[in-house]
Amino acid sequence: MSEHIAKPRTTAVILAGGTGQRVGLSIPKQLLKIAGKAVIEHTLTTFERADSIDDIIVLMAPGYVPDVEKIVAKAGFTKVRKVIEGGSTRNETTERAIEALREGLAEGEDRNVLFHDAVRPLLSQRVIDDCVAALERYEAVDVAIPSADTIIVTRTHGQDGEFITEIPDRSRLRRGQTPQAFKLSTIRRAYDVAAGDPNFQATDDCSVVLKYLPDVPIHVVAGDEYNMKVTQPVDVFIADKLFQLASTAAPEQVDEAAYRELLGGKTVVIFGGSYGIGKDIAELAVSFGASVYALGRSTTGTHVENPEEVDDALSKAYGETGRIDYVVNTAGVLRIGKLAETDNATIEEALKVNYLAPVQIARSSYKYLVETKGQLLLYTSSSYTRGRAEYSLYSSTKAAMVNLTQALSDEWAGEGIRVNCINPERTATPMRTKAFGQEPSGSLLSSEAVARTSLDVLLSELTGHVIDVRQQDPTAGAAKANGFEQALASVLDRQDGV
Repeated sequence: MSEHIAKPRTTAVILAGGTGQRVGLSIPKQLLKIAGKAVIEHTLTTFERADSIDDIIVLMAPGYVPDVEKIVAKAGFTKVRKVIEGGSTRNETTERAIEALREGLAEGEDRNVLFHDAVRPLLSQRVIDDCVAALERYEAVDVAIPSADTIIVTRTHGQDGEFITEIPDRSRLRRGQTPQAFKLSTIRRAYDVAAGDPNFQATDDCSVVLKYLPDVPIHVVAGDEYNMKVTQPVDVFIADKLFQLASTAAPEQVDEAAYRELLGGKTVVIFGGSYGIGKDIAELAVSFGASVYALGRSTTGTHVENPEEVDDALSKAYGETGRIDYVVNTAGVLRIGKLAETDNATIEEALKVNYLAPVQIARSSYKYLVETKGQLLLYTSSSYTRGRAEYSLYSSTKAAMVNLTQALSDEWAGEGIRVNCINPERTATPMRTKAFGQEPSGSLLSSEAVARTSLDVLLSELTGHVIDVRQQDPTAGAAKANGFEQALASVLDRQDGV
């Protein structure tokens, strides 16, 4: 009978020693905010959620350890074991991490360690899992992608500048990324050997193993094109857009009893609840035991563009139930036509209903949601990624909803209020039918499917996310987690959603 061998613990070491000088910042670039959160918070979130990671150590730029400790405490990261100062060089920072990892190890005990750049916030769970799995067979693992560019080798000839001396075969060239993964005993041994070299210097850890432990094979795991490093000013812009466009899956409840348990005794206020998605959310929430106030022009006479009526509706719900847990706004208007031919009344209506109303609803909801640590749920359209001709007002106001979501989720995070945004693809609603007429059966997403995903988002811990709902997805269309592939593709192929 073979003895069961426990798997070694796996620690993620987040290397955050950069200063941000190359992006023109006065603070380290890992503290720069992208999509409403510090870059390092996005990175830590990915490792916190990775099942294959047991704990996390952060090596932070000197003087900024308290900043990271505040981020960790605020976000509630349970896997972050310690935050310590990094060194003046990448090598020194790794050496400090190795020393920290040795603490508490029993005699002969080993562990897996993944070194990852804090400024690569778009890392996928797949890459993490592949690295950990590779360590079952190999002592050292790198992550790399094929080079799409031709690489040239040059030499400088005095004042004449650079000249090509070699053009390597591109088929064999790879662009290195992180994480780089090792058995702790291996990377420790490599650095021990390197310490005897007076000329030792390296910009990454695999090169240390390659040079000083040449007999140790370094396995290569396929990386991702979007696992980019935020180094140059343009990287900040690209990363922000990728986060804005990427979608998140809403976790579904296991069964209907779970919905009843979570919604029983809760109060849901829905603006735009007369028909379509809002009406379907209301019916679902009622069926699971929530007190629901479904408000709309045609049913309760509530005009969302009127701040007093919004205040009155919220005040009434609070007065009758003593709480407001969720506020949902599905109200919107869509008018088709060229902007140059649009009258002032139509423009004013679009701006009031599609933009000013959500702003007023958010402002009025704050005092109620702060009591319950509740959630505000807004709605956008896939046209927010690229404005569509003949409904520029609708597209632009829906883009504003994404920015409003991300801004408020950050602004209200300290109070525990969550803010999210649903992005349904083309959906069968009365508003869409009025704008586009009858469309082929089966070509549109059902409003019931969007309502079910909306409920899942309300009951989740997500905040600051744009959640896609797509017809082709079997689980009501919720998008895949870490959907940066979709983000890259969405710019080109997203269909008009309403």
